[in-house]
Amino acid sequence: MLDFLRTNVDRLIGLSSMAGSAALVLVTCVVLVDVIGRYFGAPLRGAQDIGQMSMVIIVFGGMAYCDRIKGHIAVDIFENSFPPRLNRAIDIAVALLGAAIFAAIAWKIIQSAQLSLMLNLSTNIINLPKAWFQWALAGFSILTALTMALRAAEIVLAGLEAGGEQGREVL
Repeated sequence: MLDFLRTNVDRLIGLSSMAGSAALVLVTCVVLVDVIGRYFGAPLRGAQDIGQMSMVIIVFGGMAYCDRIKGHIAVDIFENSFPPRLNRAIDIAVALLGAAIFAAIAWKIIQSAQLSLMLNLSTNIINLPKAWFQWALAGFSILTALTMALRAAEIVLAGLEAGGEQGREVL
């Protein structure tokens, strides 16, 4: 069951990473066209709106992937001083805390998107509906929360399979 869930979550992580990469390419092209246009006296209309909304997708699109490859910053000053069980417990607690934080972010963004729909909020220059980007942010946050919760479950199960004395994986 856990393997099936991990496989499908990994596929979603791949999609979110591709969305973030596509947004990065888009914003790079928009900035390039805008800079060239400014040189000739005709800047790209809406470049600021597109750039701001794309940043949501760039940052949160890659967040689940960053967690999956253990790319987040970790301070391991006391790691060698602690027993493996305590290190594993800390890893589980951190993963669950991260999942709770991203779930809370998703919850608040969903509420904000509903408000944006009700008030018909959009960007200033080219009137991009803000709710679209808020829904994307909520989806990426839910995926990141799921990834972190799955990581906590994998750590727990790995500890049970190893008889409770498994050390931390070092990258």
